[in-house]
Formats: sequence, C-alpha cells, structure tokens
Amino acid sequence: MKNTTARLRLAVFFTLSLMLWLSCAINPVTGKKEFMLLSEKQEQAMGLAYDPQVISQFGMYDDKNLQDFITRYGEKMGRISHRPQLNYQFRILDSPVVNAFAVPGGYVYFTRGIMAHFNNEAEFAGVLGHEIGHVAARHSAKQYSSTVLAQLGFAVGMLVSKDFRNYSGLAGMGLNLLFLKFSRSHESESDKLGVEYSTKIGYDAHEMANFFQTIGRIQAQSGGGVPTLLSTHPDPGNRYTRVHQLAAKEQAKTPGQKLEVNRDQYLRMIDGIVYGEDPRQGYVENNYFYHPEMKFQFPVPSGWQTVNSPAQVQIAPKDGKAVILLTLSGEKSLPAARQAAIAQDSLKVLDSRNIRVNGNDAIELTADLNPQVRLLMYLIQYNGNIYKFTGLAGTPDFNTYKPYFDKTFSNFKSLTDPKKINVKPEIIRIKTVSSDGTLESTLRGFKASPSRLEELAILNGMQLKDSVKKGTLIKVLESKE
Repeated sequence: MKNTTARLRLAVFFTLSLMLWLSCAINPVTGKKEFMLLSEKQEQAMGLAYDPQVISQFGMYDDKNLQDFITRYGEKMGRISHRPQLNYQFRILDSPVVNAFAVPGGYVYFTRGIMAHFNNEAEFAGVLGHEIGHVAARHSAKQYSSTVLAQLGFAVGMLVSKDFRNYSGLAGMGLNLLFLKFSRSHESESDKLGVEYSTKIGYDAHEMANFFQTIGRIQAQSGGGVPTLLSTHPDPGNRYTRVHQLAAKEQAKTPGQKLEVNRDQYLRMIDGIVYGEDPRQGYVENNYFYHPEMKFQFPVPSGWQTVNSPAQVQIAPKDGKAVILLTLSGEKSLPAARQAAIAQDSLKVLDSRNIRVNGNDAIELTADLNPQVRLLMYLIQYNGNIYKFTGLAGTPDFNTYKPYFDKTFSNFKSLTDPKKINVKPEIIRIKTVSSDGTLESTLRGFKASPSRLEELAILNGMQLKDSVKKGTLIKVLESKE
C-alpha cells in the first residue's frame, strides 16, 4: 500500500507539473504569464451556459429604460477595457439582494436591489468597472483553474486517506465554499480597474468609494444575515480610503478632464423601481409565507431566514444546521415526482407513504442524501402543480429539526384571503425637497415611518443629520398603485 500511495503521489506530481507547463496564458491586464486551464473560447462557452441558469434562478427585471442604460454604458466600458474583443452582455436581475457579479465570458449582472441603492451614475459606473475588471483580469477563469487543482488534490486524498473516504461529501461541500469568493488580491485589482475604466468613460471614481460606505452600512444594518455585495466580494482592507486614493491618482493623469456624477439624471431614471421583496412572487408576514399569484401559504419557523427566488424558496435557521427548500417538480404525477426525486440525488429511502395535506394528495418521504445528511420530503399536488418540500439536516441533528419540517410541510394550504392576495410591492419615488433642513426632518415631512428612517438614509447614501437644500431630489418609499 505504501508503494501504491507513493506512485499515486508521484503520478499526480508529474500530471500537475505537465499541466502547469502546458497551461500558461498571458494575463491581458498584467501582461504576465499565469496558470490557466480555460481558453478564451471555453470561457465564453461557459458564460453562454451559465447565463440561462442565472436568469432562471433570479428572473429578469422588466424595465427597458434601465436595461438600455446599463447596456449602453456597459458596451462603452467594454470597448476601453483590456479585453475589448469580448461580446459583453449586461442583465438586470429581479432580486432585492444588493449585488453585482460577473461570470466568465463577459456576462455581467446587476440586481434591481443594487440599482435601487445607487444614487448617481458615477456610483454605477464604478461598480460596472469593478465587474468588468473581474472579467478583463480573468478572475473567474483563475478561480476555475484553482478549483480544478484543488479537486485533483482532493481526489488523491480520497485514494489514500480513510478520513476523506468517510467524509467526502462534507469535504466536497467545503471545497465549493472555499472557491465561492474572489480573493482579496482579485478584489483590489478589480477596484483599481473599476477606477481606471469609469474614469476613462468620463465618471468621477470618488463616487465608487462612497458607494462602498453604503454597502458597509447595509451589511451592518442586516447584522450580516442578508446577502450583499460583500458576501461574494470580501472587503480588501480599508476600501473607502484606498479607492479615493486610486481615484485621485487616476484623475491626475488627465488634469482638467470633465468628470460626471449625474445624480439627478440617475434618480429620475429609477423613479418607480421595485424596492425590497416583491410580494407578488411570495412574501413572509408574521411567520407565514404567502404566494398571492400561486395562491398558497405555509408557516415558517420563527427566527428562520427566508430567501425567495423564482426557482426556489430557501428557509434556514441562523445557525445554518438545517434548511428547508421549496421547488416545483417537473413531473405530472406524484409517483413520477417521487421516482424523479429519488433518482436525481440517488436517495436511500428509509420510509415512504401516501398522505393527504389539507385536502391535497401527497407523498411523505424520509431518506438519506448521504451518510452525513438526512431529509424529509413532501410532494404535494395542488392546483395543477406538484410542490416539492425538502427539509435537510445533518443526520445527528435530524430529529431535532424534523418537528420544524413537519409543521411547515403539513400546514401547506390554499390562500383565499383577499388582503393577503392583493398586496402591492413598495417602489421608490423621487421627491423634490421643498425647504432646507436635515434629511431626517425631510423624510418625516414625507410621512416616512420612524422605524425606517435609517433604512431610508442608507438608501439615499446620506446620514440622517446631513443637510439637504431646497430643490434636492431624494428617495422615498410608496406602495405601488
């Protein structure tokens, strides 16, 4: 066995050495050679494959003027980037999460949540430059290459280590989480490129630094529990100060250049944008999840957090030791849905029975996903669809969380209350300040809820004590008519 292990390690060493020798590419930003397993064509093919998956997960936000705006300036910035030959694509996703991200091949995504929090075109341009910077410097492709290397090492571990064989599922999960975020060096490089690119197309990059303060305030207000730009873009130190320094240095290269901020133009453009969760796609109120369009409801465990998207609903306790997933089965019958669910994840079924859930035919299934994870699944036939509830927990903790799963799944039922069905989303309205005062006094004058004053201050990129002059445009929130 020792000789076998040694031969395996030697074979992997020579394989990796050969890969490193054959897989060097010139970085378009630095001009240096670096390890890269993806060719540019493969990178573009990967982006083309990812794009429909991203759209399916989040949905597109329907606003032609806003879409035209990000496409126009995105294409303009793409042309002056280090990879102008790419066919850049820009999307606005129908998600309240404050985020922007890019995938290999030039696909760049902004959520309506981040578009709502920008307060001028220059802030948008800075983040746009940052994301195009990730593409230009091939950061995602480098992540992919690093992941492949790590997975090769992981495979060797499985061959020679009893511990890896016993816990391969958990080790693989950790590996995916390890490579989810960009490194601090990648973030710093993209910040620098964001400053360079936004300055080249005529925007004041100091506003990019100011927006990082807004992101930090959102993170602090949420207690770290809500995903934001920082959850996939770790903060490389004192970003605010560093980006201001980079902006000053970049602007010194072209003294006298006219740099735009365009606050009022941007605010008028986002007047009417949906803010926060869109209740028409499902919402939580008083520990109940309601879906007005599909007309169903079910209880949510108290204190658990909910993330809702067109593809699925995710509900989890803060300790992260369990999760509830709700998706639609693509099958037409309960037996077919059961068979597909088992086959999809190679489930080891422990118990299965036909049941009724508030007058609806259903199947209850208990199974092991792997030796470490157990699940409870309900497949419920309702209004022409089959709803798939899955509650997962580590096998030792399963019995602790099973009562939460049971209560949620067994109380799925139809929604008929007009008050819950006829809810409207909140939208941002742009108002003109009628007299000088503080932001707080101005917001109170527009009948803002006292409990939401700090939230509105963050939304406006200001402090409540800041002075606002007569004629200033600010954001307030209203219910959509």
